[in-house]
Amino acid sequence: MICRDVQDLAHGYVDGELDLVKSLEIDQHLAGCPACKVQYDSLRESGSSLRAHADYHAAAPPLRSRIVAALPDEARAAPRAASWGWLRWASPYAFGLALIVAIGPMLLRPGADERLAQEVVAGHVRSMLGNHLTDVTSSDQHTVKPWMAGRLDFSPPVGDFSAQGYALAGARLEYLGERKAVALVYRQRQHVINLFIWPEGGSMPLRQSSQRGYNMAHFAAGGMSFWAVSDLNPEELKSFAGLLRGNAEGAR
Repeated sequence: MICRDVQDLAHGYVDGELDLVKSLEIDQHLAGCPACKVQYDSLRESGSSLRAHADYHAAAPPLRSRIVAALPDEARAAPRAASWGWLRWASPYAFGLALIVAIGPMLLRPGADERLAQEVVAGHVRSMLGNHLTDVTSSDQHTVKPWMAGRLDFSPPVGDFSAQGYALAGARLEYLGERKAVALVYRQRQHVINLFIWPEGGSMPLRQSSQRGYNMAHFAAGGMSFWAVSDLNPEELKSFAGLLRGNAEGAR
């Protein structure tokens, strides 16, 4: 992918609207192109600032009048309370148009959790494509933890679950959801599990989902957020997440 391609797709990439293959191609380009990376960072910061500070403005009276004038007579005669009651008078076309205008943006734009899930899956796939599964390769938690201590400003728990069939393989640094994270790598037979961890307050029960053929399990406990992703079947991934949660709560 060349710079022009990246620039053409930049808005879709920032908004999480591209497919996984295109997103990974842009990831690889940005990693080796400082000029495009600067433009991407600027675009992302502008979007974040706009979402944080943009105000809501009601329709101006002339625009509101034009919209009301375009409605069927029955709809204009009906009480115009803050409800959708008038839609029962509208034609199927008007009803569909109103729904598209009202909820279309919410359906098309992924929410924060969905965007984060996309990043988690992309991080998992990216680690499997190249020779970058681990920055430190070790099955010994006493080797992995000191390595992380010198590179992170938080201390994630590292569990040894080899007796339960989930062997630690190492760790690497990651950047997800505009925050620094760590990925602990575990293996269960021929399956690789990427466990992404970063600080997060509060507690959240286990949630499971799937995306692009990969299963995910995530929860928050012990001041950390945990996202496990793998091609492992959902039940075994749930068992792994249960071990993680017990270890995280015991580490407090």
